[in-house]
Amino acid sequence: MASGAHTKQGRRVPVRRITIAVIAGGVVVAGAVAGASYATGHGSHSASPDAAASPTTVPPPPLRLTTSSPSANATNVAPNSPITLSFSAPLAAWPTEPTITPSIPGSWLASGSTLTFTPAGGWVPYSTVKVTVPAGLAGATGSRVGPLRSPASVAFSIAPGSNLRVQQLLAELGYLPLSFTPAGAPPSQPAIDSEPTVASAVSSVPEAGTFSWRYANTPVSLQSQWAQGQPNVIDRGAIMAFESAEGLTTDGVAGPQVWTDLLAAVAQRQVTSQPYNYLMVSESLPETLQVWSDGGIIASTLANTGIPEAPTAQGTFPVYARYASTTMSGLNPNGTPYHDPGVLWVAYFNGGDAVHEFPRPGYGYPQSLGCVELPAWTAEGIWGTDPIGTLVTVA
Repeated sequence: MASGAHTKQGRRVPVRRITIAVIAGGVVVAGAVAGASYATGHGSHSASPDAAASPTTVPPPPLRLTTSSPSANATNVAPNSPITLSFSAPLAAWPTEPTITPSIPGSWLASGSTLTFTPAGGWVPYSTVKVTVPAGLAGATGSRVGPLRSPASVAFSIAPGSNLRVQQLLAELGYLPLSFTPAGAPPSQPAIDSEPTVASAVSSVPEAGTFSWRYANTPVSLQSQWAQGQPNVIDRGAIMAFESAEGLTTDGVAGPQVWTDLLAAVAQRQVTSQPYNYLMVSESLPETLQVWSDGGIIASTLANTGIPEAPTAQGTFPVYARYASTTMSGLNPNGTPYHDPGVLWVAYFNGGDAVHEFPRPGYGYPQSLGCVELPAWTAEGIWGTDPIGTLVTVA
């Protein structure tokens, strides 16, 4: 080496390598990584092979169903209530509509981040409605959300139906002694003619309109039982008659199955062919029973009602059970038992009180233990006029 020449030894100084991860929405410094080195001075330098990390892209969050109206598991929802579904972002065009079970006619409308379904008629009272949004529903362009990853559903239950609408449907089917005319319709046109022919499209919501008695000479004792929009014995008898025709339990209550069958019967135009019959029992001497049917008295007979120790209850009641022949048993007022087999043409209308045949020396005055007894020569004919639901008034 020449005199005076000198060298400068390079030295290595450890440094930290920096990696950067790209995250949706910004850049985040992940941290310093030990192990890399850099030569200072005039020497060579080196770095580890993985000094530059690859960027990682995080997928956007999925679209979510955030709220609904009615809310999940809501009860007593109004039969004409719309459904509103709210999502976490504005919606794009949706290829498949949400499904509704049970199916009902109506229309969906999308607006911003909401979908709204408006029923054309009304939900079936007492039913449970389930709405299911299919997977794949996407947010609008620029909403920075992914599609709905899995189906979303909401279920709720519908309130009991309107008593007024039950009356309207029963009148249209001929089970009431009244007719119903929708607002604006000619009285001569049967209301049922304008009803949809698909059960799910028949409205469960009351319509505007008026009721009128079908017969000018409807007995005052029958007219006095009517209460528009309110439960009454005329309704109860008509519901029982409808239940009997449909093979249902005849409890006189418009429950879930009655509503389902009523809407179907209206859609299918299943108007009853039975006349509207009404039995009137008079305890004025001589005691009588008369049958009023579709505007006129078609039968009249002497009858026996209960003795003072076991009177026949006064009031109006629907026939709830019938037997061509049955055995009647119980206790006499003095506590001794009685057992009468083979009693004919029996129609129970109030507890143990029934209209039926029973042999007596005479008729027209109190002799029974609460029943309305008839002579054999009229009982069978009367039995043909008092099917389930027929009203019996004792006065």
